[in-house]
Amino acid sequence: MIRLDKYLCDAGIGTRKTVKELIKKGQIKVNGEVCKNPEQKFDEKSVNIDYGGQEVIYEENTYVMFYKPQGIVSATEDKKEETVLDFLKKAWEEKEERPFPKGLFPVGRLDKDTEGLLLLTNDGVLAHELLSPKKHVVKTYEVTVEKPLHAEEILTLECGVDIGDEKLTMPARVNVQKDGKLHLSIMEGRYHQVKRMLAAVGNKVVHLKRLRMGTLYLDEDMKPGQYRKLTGKEVQSLRDRIPSLENIEAVIFDVDGTVVDSMWMWKRIDKEYLAKFDIPLPDTLQEEIEGASFYETAVYFKEHFGIADPLEKIMADWNEMAWEKYEKEVPLKSGAREFMQLCQRKGIKMGIATSNSRELLGTIERVHGLTEYISCIRTGSEVQKGKPAPDIYLAVAEELQVEPAKCLVFEDLTAGIMAGKNAGMKVCAVQDAYSLDSDREKRRLADYYIEEFGQVLEKEGGKVRDWPDGNRMTASKVGDTCKF
Repeated sequence: MIRLDKYLCDAGIGTRKTVKELIKKGQIKVNGEVCKNPEQKFDEKSVNIDYGGQEVIYEENTYVMFYKPQGIVSATEDKKEETVLDFLKKAWEEKEERPFPKGLFPVGRLDKDTEGLLLLTNDGVLAHELLSPKKHVVKTYEVTVEKPLHAEEILTLECGVDIGDEKLTMPARVNVQKDGKLHLSIMEGRYHQVKRMLAAVGNKVVHLKRLRMGTLYLDEDMKPGQYRKLTGKEVQSLRDRIPSLENIEAVIFDVDGTVVDSMWMWKRIDKEYLAKFDIPLPDTLQEEIEGASFYETAVYFKEHFGIADPLEKIMADWNEMAWEKYEKEVPLKSGAREFMQLCQRKGIKMGIATSNSRELLGTIERVHGLTEYISCIRTGSEVQKGKPAPDIYLAVAEELQVEPAKCLVFEDLTAGIMAGKNAGMKVCAVQDAYSLDSDREKRRLADYYIEEFGQVLEKEGGKVRDWPDGNRMTASKVGDTCKF
């Protein structure tokens, strides 16, 4: 229950003195009736309050997207420098007819010489969720560098680089734009991380602008110093969209990038394989073959690159190149095994639908001991159609004898998400470093989104145990395998 005057203040109508005057003048209606008692209490979740013919929406917290300009510091107060709060308060008082929200603070920080997206709020719970290192919330930056990056330097940044903190950075995503600028997506927030990452590969950041934090993207038409309040949908999207296992009878997993942390490996294999024919790795190759089955990918390579070898040899060569990496270097995604154990305890059937080859699936099953959990495996080559066609997911559901509507799919790529949706199933997108650039589309297409399986475990009352030595690949180990 909340007092009427406080409700109106929190909604931004005015100060406590102002709203009391409005109430006494009969300008406020509560559930269709004029109310002149500022101390009268209501349930803020169900009451309808009207002022000037408009419904007043109660807001306990405020959420502001702010385009931080260069030259101001990300702090609530500073004795020497102008802060983002100083700047925003001036702009707010010039534009708004309501008081400046109390308790606003920046969620995270941007360096004084860095511009771009900054979220300000007085919601401490949400801020903690976005800043928690365990959440791996994605931040994307537009980076102007001193000199162009070479392909090997990009791959090093993506796999993990030593910036002097005893462990390598987590896998990242680098996209080179037409104007030469980089879009760099990271899942950490170390001190001066972007600048130190570029310095580690012999380059220098000339200009830095943040474009994204989690699901929030800086408006393309927004100028430095401008701001706007977030919509309810945007605020909701910043909160977790964790799936429930209620009424789910089968869980179907993709493998690469979903259950195992292996997408970095395939990019290296593509590069090494094409190098044997003196063919450079095209920047758009991963987009061209996304969702294709192992066989379809071989056909693409043979036709697009003019490979003379028969398809069987192309696929055999890839299997040989990937086998040792799956054997020794590719870890399970965090919490994946515990999640499978949870499904097993709940009597939920489990299957795999993958574009990978049957031979390599056998290696993954053996190395990670998945046979006791997975009762059905189908590959894209076996159903003769890759994703986004629904065939592979429908084939798994049929063998598990579960209706598609009672299946929950876990996928890391948009083509796979579309395949699951096309099959009439619920789909949860899984965050992966090598699809960070398509995260926005993944979130739009999927019903749910997780950074790691531990989030589902927590929701279901489970727990991710500490990984024994050798059972979880650290970022540094993954990065070591990617260096040249």
